[in-house]
Amino acid sequence: MKFFKPQMKQLIKENKELQVRLKELMNEHQLEKNFALKALYHSEVAEGGKYQLAYQALDQPKG
Repeated sequence: MKFFKPQMKQLIKENKELQVRLKELMNEHQLEKNFALKALYHSEVAEGGKYQLAYQALDQPKG
């Protein structure tokens, strides 16, 4: 599975827990938003993470 910034942003927009986690990562590690997005992707989405299925569903065509 590959990181796609628009999908990750959409996933975060739809999930309060991820919004909080993103802000924590940015503050805790003094990361720019793009780096925090990638870190969040690797910790919560990639390799069977908690949000993997929700992330993959964003890639599916609507209809």
